[in-house]
Amino acid sequence: MFLNCHSYYSLRYGTLSVEALLEEAVKYEVGVMALTDINNTMATMDFIYECHSKGITPVAGIEFRGDHNQLLFIANARNNHGFYELNEFLTKHNLEKTPLPPRSPAFEHCYVIYPFTRSIHQKLRENERIGIKPGDINRLVTSRFRYNQSALVAWLPVTFAADSHYELHRHLRAIGKNTLLSKIVADDLASSNERFIPPDFIRIIYEDYPEILKNTESILKDCHIDIDFTSVKNKKVFSGSRYDDKLLLEKLALEGMVYRYGKSNAEALKRVRHELEVIDRLGFSSYFLITWDIIRYSMSRGFYHVGRGSGANSIVAYCLKITDVDPIELNLYFERFINPKRTSPPDFDIDYSWKDRDDVQDYIFKRHGKKHTALLGTVTTFRDRSIFRELGKVYGLPKEEIDKLVDEPAVAVNKNEITGKIEQIGNMLMDFPNIRSIHAGGILVSEEPVTCYTALDMPPKGFQTTQFDMYVAEMIGFEKLDILSQRGIGHINESVEIIWGNRGTKIDVHRVNEFKRDPLVNERLYQGEAIGCFYIESPAMRGLLKKLRCNSYLSLVAASSIIRPGVSKSGMMKEYIRRFHHPDKFSYLHPIMEEQLKETYGVMVYQEDVIKICHHFAGLDLADADILRRAMAGRYRSRKEFERIRNRFFSNCRERGHPEDIIAEVWRQVASFAGYAFSKAHSASYAVESYQSLYLKTYYPMEFMVAVINNFGGFYRTWVYFNEAKRSGAQINLPCINSSHYKTCINGKDIFIGFIHIANLEQKIAEMIVTEREINGPYQNLTDFIRRVPAGIEQLVILIRLDAFRFCGKTKKQLLWEAHMMTGKQDKQPEMKRLFAEKTQAFVLPELEQTSLEDAYDEIELLGFPVSLSAFDLLETQFRGHIFAHDLVKHIGRTIRILGNLVTIKYVRTVKGEWMHFGCFLDINGEFFDTVNFPDALKNYPFRGSGIYLILGKVVEEFGFPSIEVEKMAKLPFRKDPRY
Repeated sequence: MFLNCHSYYSLRYGTLSVEALLEEAVKYEVGVMALTDINNTMATMDFIYECHSKGITPVAGIEFRGDHNQLLFIANARNNHGFYELNEFLTKHNLEKTPLPPRSPAFEHCYVIYPFTRSIHQKLRENERIGIKPGDINRLVTSRFRYNQSALVAWLPVTFAADSHYELHRHLRAIGKNTLLSKIVADDLASSNERFIPPDFIRIIYEDYPEILKNTESILKDCHIDIDFTSVKNKKVFSGSRYDDKLLLEKLALEGMVYRYGKSNAEALKRVRHELEVIDRLGFSSYFLITWDIIRYSMSRGFYHVGRGSGANSIVAYCLKITDVDPIELNLYFERFINPKRTSPPDFDIDYSWKDRDDVQDYIFKRHGKKHTALLGTVTTFRDRSIFRELGKVYGLPKEEIDKLVDEPAVAVNKNEITGKIEQIGNMLMDFPNIRSIHAGGILVSEEPVTCYTALDMPPKGFQTTQFDMYVAEMIGFEKLDILSQRGIGHINESVEIIWGNRGTKIDVHRVNEFKRDPLVNERLYQGEAIGCFYIESPAMRGLLKKLRCNSYLSLVAASSIIRPGVSKSGMMKEYIRRFHHPDKFSYLHPIMEEQLKETYGVMVYQEDVIKICHHFAGLDLADADILRRAMAGRYRSRKEFERIRNRFFSNCRERGHPEDIIAEVWRQVASFAGYAFSKAHSASYAVESYQSLYLKTYYPMEFMVAVINNFGGFYRTWVYFNEAKRSGAQINLPCINSSHYKTCINGKDIFIGFIHIANLEQKIAEMIVTEREINGPYQNLTDFIRRVPAGIEQLVILIRLDAFRFCGKTKKQLLWEAHMMTGKQDKQPEMKRLFAEKTQAFVLPELEQTSLEDAYDEIELLGFPVSLSAFDLLETQFRGHIFAHDLVKHIGRTIRILGNLVTIKYVRTVKGEWMHFGCFLDINGEFFDTVNFPDALKNYPFRGSGIYLILGKVVEEFGFPSIEVEKMAKLPFRKDPRY
């Protein structure tokens, strides 16, 4: 009888998860029911899947609502085709951004139900019905349906399962309407009695109109939907047939094998043949070919890519140039990527530059058709801070009180009736879906139209997006392609272009095997000289490289995974370093740990290690071991399944006779690693990209740093990269209207800061400066510039204050005077192109003093950092110290004084809950050094923002990496700004 049930995927309306809704249905012995969430089908696949386990027949539908929460109609699919019709209809309106109509279109395979309270003047179609709620029955006596009930059905919406849910619903509606709780009215809300009703009670309600119940039962009997959750839903054929796909993939793989390994590598040939057989047997040939086609297209456009993730385990992927990771070199197992025991489909992760990714996505949509292609959606949920903020607004709390509630929820002053209510509702709201969004890069290419499974949205990104998320996609058998973007690839791509432009040298960044063997590149890695290099430039990674004496590709692969948060937090990163330095001074936790993890000194470094230990130590089969790994990584939603496998882990270990303390410690390590550790293939992919960056930084450091600056995606702020360029031998020049471009550029060793870095300079003016110069030649003077570029006085002042007209040979104050004189005399008539250049009258001004200190403060204000002076030149004190960063190793154990320009701070909580900080500084020579600020010192001598600090502390060393344990620290004052 339940044609209109809501889950909490009726966003900011529903109160029940799919599981809770079905558990409630089981209590009331419901045999068939419809899920009709509001304007979406996000939960339909979950609903169908869960119904099978509960013995309930699922019906798929949608409740269509228009503006102002107006209920238009409810539509339930009679079959799979009807579900497709509903999704197509909703998708059309979502993509076209048009309002839903008050009356349903003429669906062929759906039933449509209108509220009794809505007047439908046209004759009802054969598939249309009128819904009668219990409260409508008495009104039937005076309606046109009194003697003809053939079009009437029982309308018993379900939104709640308990009284408390109605109160939660009220708060959700207030959040949804972005209004105060007190302003919510009855029309905004569901009726408080929208709950399951016992069958006997339903019969009593409608006893005077038994035909209504028969009509309802008839509809429910006629509706059925079934989804095959075992078959692959991706596009099945790339070429003409599955057999043709097999032949094409084989041809491409064997040709690529010759390119990668030469003609006589027996091991490579054996592995390629094995993989091709497995790929064909599991029906994944088209999946590989679709990915290959994307790579082929992007390479033809000159786009650089990195293939990573578990896909890098495949030698076929390596031969197709999908990845640059050699699985034979790293002894990677193909079965980690595809094996019959894996519970999830495989996926490829392909990274592009942030500038190129949209082009690649556009190609995929056009290549496979919009009906068969969609971005993956995702759902953001209500979490701690967002809950307090949303509920605080609902209660009308001022922003200051909301901030305090968010930052200090446990403080006594916050404990009052309102905050108590917020906490109570907030606990109920935790993890509720809130907003539909877009997955970071997942794309589906489907055999059937995507709307067979879901309705689609059109986010601002401009590509249609599924309403369900990656978990549902996996559950129903989709293998997603991850087309991602990252700034590191932009660095590499742009470096190659800049090197060609500045030096006329063409660089092939795919010569990774040569880079790995290059002694200068490996020396730079060993020294931790990696500022700007992808993934390895942070202070923590720089320290790890030196502690591990990282001087090879394989050692970098390990370091890329060890640095992950779970590993370092568990203490195993430190243990790994200790064991690396003293391989004869530790004992393995258990013989199985030695047997399986000898390569990594008994420490789990990669995701594969987690699987191996779960399999060999705890006896879990590979499928369960992989579920455990994915669950700990937050990629598996079934908590019950996770608990089942966790319990089996412990019971299996006990059956095998492992001691309790050993079991507990192995589980602790598994738990800490599984959530954060990379797969070995993923680490290897990152290491490849790191080596490409290192090669460019080693041989073309100035061009490389310009590329890093122009991509705005590094670990540090922009001024740090300009410092690094200066260390590399470049001359850093202020913006110049005759030499600078919109982005930073290099000419020989001269780097000209780009107009993009100038605060408050309008983009259109900056671009016009460059375009006009390229068309009509360099600017002769300020007057010429004013005639050719329609920049107002405010824009002119910005450029003059940064000395962008210095080629004129005049001081900034002279130029400012002239600019005001010339722009002040301009008439307001439309600008006309002059046929002849006019001679300008020369003015003679008195000497106007300009100091370098004024220049530096102008630069700080407009660029964010000084260029003509260093930050150290601005200090009031003349003290510069006698010990610098490169001297630290000579002073181990001594207390020293040193000056440092603060670069960044890492904030860490101790086990006692106190804060300690790790500081990263540049000395007067532009060299890095690091500090450790323990809680006691930090309380007395805290950081006070950006600037130069005088540091007193003891030099300590850990595995060859020096740092300073701070005892005292003070931020030093700059000289007074003379401009004011």
